[in-house]
Amino acid sequence: MGKFVINQNDKGGFSFSLKANNGEIIATSQVYRSLPTCKKGISSVVKNAPIAGLEDQTKEGYERQKHPKFEMYTDKAGATRFRLKALNGQIIVVGQGYKSPSGCLNGIDSIRRHAAEAEIILPQTEE
Repeated sequence: MGKFVINQNDKGGFSFSLKANNGEIIATSQVYRSLPTCKKGISSVVKNAPIAGLEDQTKEGYERQKHPKFEMYTDKAGATRFRLKALNGQIIVVGQGYKSPSGCLNGIDSIRRHAAEAEIILPQTEE
């Protein structure tokens, strides 16, 4: 089972990472203005990941998918990446760069399988 780790940045914003059992980061979020909106982002991953289609933009003439969807693409450095888009088309999380499409597909599969049961780790607060 993975875990969502919420972090607070030095400007007061919040973001989260989904980590696999081995501690590797599978995906990261944007920066949210508040902790409640960051938690809504996590809820969106949990809701959308299991039902999201796959739009493989690494292939010529790929078939466009409806939202929610995972978009798999090649970045400028040649790495294969993914982003999960919600029903409204907003990007919820982005994945790291993978050396191969199969590695990227494993990351997507891991999110689909583990997001629903993932524990949420809140940021440490100073006392």
